[in-house]
Amino acid sequence: MPLIKDPSEFIRRETRIKPVPHAEEIRLHVADEAMDLWQKTEDELGELGIAPPFWAFAWAGGQGLARYILDTPDLVSDKRVLDFACGSGLVGIAAMMAGAASCHAVDIDPFALAAAELNADLNGVMLSFETADITASEPPAADIVFCGDVFYDKYMADKVMDLIDRLLARGTEVLVGDPGRSYLPKSLLTELADYRVPVVGALEDNEIKHTKVYRVEKI
Repeated sequence: MPLIKDPSEFIRRETRIKPVPHAEEIRLHVADEAMDLWQKTEDELGELGIAPPFWAFAWAGGQGLARYILDTPDLVSDKRVLDFACGSGLVGIAAMMAGAASCHAVDIDPFALAAAELNADLNGVMLSFETADITASEPPAADIVFCGDVFYDKYMADKVMDLIDRLLARGTEVLVGDPGRSYLPKSLLTELADYRVPVVGALEDNEIKHTKVYRVEKI
């Protein structure tokens, strides 16, 4: 029987509110120590091998996308946005702050959706939420889709590219934020911005990641 009956209360208790290093206009509930929070999540759920708490950190690709959106508000102005694999909700929050008409945040982890809702409230914006794997179904209607830090392994990259193929086929613009992860499909991307992004050193190979924002071109 899961011991965490209220994910939102758990997130409030086990995180601190901090500004995002590369997008200081936005504040998030974030963890101080990755492994400590992961262990607490396993302990309180009574399960081993659960997904890492990706929602508790501002990852490099998401920070890059958030910065680009805030600096280029015409990109999302009055548009329907989809924040794919939303994690903390950082990118969707940036989109709403920049004038998007709406943002639908999707993730497979219910804790991510709880964190994204708390973070949206914290920043005074409203998102809609869905716990789902939309790589295996028809994606929600959107004018522009953001994908941050999703090319970290081949299995995930293949699933994401199948989704992006379908999005591009129906004329949806897709932007990617990525610090050069192994399965990034570079030949299909047009670079839009280049940043040096502060990250949690314990989770990455460096405390500053060279992060880029790309548009995905038709395949």
